[in-house]
Amino acid sequence: MPRFLLRRPGLVLSLLLLTAVLLAAFRPSLFTGVDPLRGSAAEILQPPSARHWFGTDGLGRDLFSRVAHGTALSLRATLIAVAVAFVAGSGLGLVAGFRGGWIESALMRLVDVLLAVPGLFLSLAVVTALGTGTANVALAVGVAGIAGFARVMRAEVLRVRHTPYVEAARVSGARWYSVLLRHVLPNAAGPVVVLATLDLGTAVLSVSALGFLGYGAPPPAPEWGTLIADGRDYLADAWWVSTLPGLTVASLVLAVNRVSRALDGEWAGQR
Repeated sequence: MPRFLLRRPGLVLSLLLLTAVLLAAFRPSLFTGVDPLRGSAAEILQPPSARHWFGTDGLGRDLFSRVAHGTALSLRATLIAVAVAFVAGSGLGLVAGFRGGWIESALMRLVDVLLAVPGLFLSLAVVTALGTGTANVALAVGVAGIAGFARVMRAEVLRVRHTPYVEAARVSGARWYSVLLRHVLPNAAGPVVVLATLDLGTAVLSVSALGFLGYGAPPPAPEWGTLIADGRDYLADAWWVSTLPGLTVASLVLAVNRVSRALDGEWAGQR
């Protein structure tokens, strides 16, 4: 395992970044002891320095502290969104692929309707109907991701459904739900789990985009999208207010994509 990781420094760096993000989500005090809500009039729009690693914002608040404490909000919304998409989408794809017939046709037409609307627009429509807030943003992003999980799960179920061990279980008299849960689902879940990992990056971007548009947690909550939006008026004179939180989001997305590609390669090698 160490030799395998040494041959993939990009994967190691991505894993370290993901570990740091998880630690910041649960224990931001490990990275900073500064209050993210306390500002100082004497330190408004200070550039990055040894005292303020990410500089300060328009109210004199330490930007690194706000990014670290905002990790919990953004990551919680991301995980909820992926969980909603994973459970609902996998359930639809599992039932559609296993049952077939008119049930499959009806469910997949619903999936086609979801796919016909761009993900961000669908998220905007859902969050507009539900209202602002982190939980509503997470649900909206999750609804937009259901279709992708449903299509992948259905394709895998169709592949597994006619394999010899599934046919043998059916011929032996096993009940349909036993065949589904013991034979079909475990062998079809691998690519869907990889998709869930990859979808984490997409969900981070979507949650941040909705926060940027003002649908996330209300101020002064340091949600990542809100932090990026706060610096729009200072780009000419204080580029760090938007740029450094934006680079944090971009780095997390790239790290998640790198890890998901590694998982995809491992899964493909085992098939």
